[in-house]
Amino acid sequence: MSNGSPTPTAPAPRDAPPAARRRILVLDDEASMQRLMRVILEGEGYEVVATDDGQQALELAGREPFDLVIQDLRMPKMDGLTFLRLLKERRPEMLSIVVTGYGTWETAVEAMRLGAYTHLSKPFDTEDFRQLVARAIERRRHTEDHRRPTDFPLLDIVGNSPAMNAVVHLIKRIAATDTTVLLSGDSGTGKELVARAIHYNSLRRKGPFVPVNCGAFTETLLESELFGHVKGAFTNAIADRQGLFAVADTGTLLLDEIGEMSPLMQVKLLRVLETRTYKPVGSSRESRSDVRILAATNRNLAQMVNEGNFREDLYHRLNVIPMALPSLRERREDIPLLSGHFLARYAKRMGKQVTGIEEEALRKLVEHSWPGNVRELENTIERSVALCAGERITEAEITGLDSGGFAARPAAGAAGTGVFPPLPHAPAPGVLPPGAPTVLPEGGMDLERYLLELERAYIIQALERTEWNMTEAAKLLGMTFRSIRYRVGKLGIERPHR
Repeated sequence: MSNGSPTPTAPAPRDAPPAARRRILVLDDEASMQRLMRVILEGEGYEVVATDDGQQALELAGREPFDLVIQDLRMPKMDGLTFLRLLKERRPEMLSIVVTGYGTWETAVEAMRLGAYTHLSKPFDTEDFRQLVARAIERRRHTEDHRRPTDFPLLDIVGNSPAMNAVVHLIKRIAATDTTVLLSGDSGTGKELVARAIHYNSLRRKGPFVPVNCGAFTETLLESELFGHVKGAFTNAIADRQGLFAVADTGTLLLDEIGEMSPLMQVKLLRVLETRTYKPVGSSRESRSDVRILAATNRNLAQMVNEGNFREDLYHRLNVIPMALPSLRERREDIPLLSGHFLARYAKRMGKQVTGIEEEALRKLVEHSWPGNVRELENTIERSVALCAGERITEAEITGLDSGGFAARPAAGAAGTGVFPPLPHAPAPGVLPPGAPTVLPEGGMDLERYLLELERAYIIQALERTEWNMTEAAKLLGMTFRSIRYRVGKLGIERPHR
């Protein structure tokens, strides 16, 4: 079995699934592991070729059609990372799952940076292994169909923890239905990504996917945003305007931050869900709605119902299929995979030769509490790649983390506590804000980063002062509503859960 030559392949069972024509190359120097993977994969209907020689595996992959490579990392003749690098150079479209009993966090990051589809540690759960292979084969199929990867975000959900495998399994089960789904989870857990995955794997995939943040609008503006309005319905309504229910027709409408919706808007939304009709603001004519509704929240809607802050009938209408997304601290085993994924993205985007993360730095990432979840991790990796002076991110370059989340930091070059000053009422033109360095520090400063942090702090203070009314906060800052909404999205500002 492990003599360096491909082992004979048994014919696929008669009742094999449609995957029977898919071919998988297994590279592992353990005969017992080869046998185990062969039994599992052939039981799923795949054709399997196995070898323990990396050079021979490269030759096989170069001359024969394979849909997937499943490879070990530690092998006597050629180590797995070298094999993966050479495979990607010769067959960049080839997908690879790295399976190893010897890998560390660092090797997982390196494998993802080199282009591995995912990383799985031995011993592995058989069902998890089957699901990962099925996802990789599905990605391969979509690539062959010349479809845009962004159309199938299910395939871009990074992670093989039991919690994320359960999420992917549920997405597959419910995507083809037209049922309303309520996505819950902390900020930054990927609720919109999952919503997109549901849409693009549904029968409505050819229709539009339209997300709307219900917390970003006042009650009046949200009604117009959702249902549209007719000319003259209110001041400045100079023309008829389609609402998002019309824009999303035949597709999916994601109502994000549904817990921020006012009581009156809850009543109007409930009517749409019950009758599938709505009236644009200022119109007496009803329009029909052919959209699938997905809702998302980082708040406990059941508790809000008990407290009288959310309608019980609307809650039950939305909560047909509940889907709770795990926080990052509940799936720490995915942190190396996500880190490698983001490292590859931002190193390429910034044109930097950053190839890995040192073990102590990665340990710091894994042990962090991540109150901002995956979004916080992505921002941390982006910042670390930008700050990295060498080829590997060091512990010192993983900045801004402490035991309880992001620590307050002084802006670059500024003295003091790092707490941003109170929002000034009317700063004089040309006068520096309180706390800013009045003289450029000797060692220079990261001006762009300082200004972004200053802008973020002032916007948050304005939002807090106006109880997160974006329209009023915009007035306080002398900005337009569209301008503050753009900056809030760009800076990743979200209302904290209380």
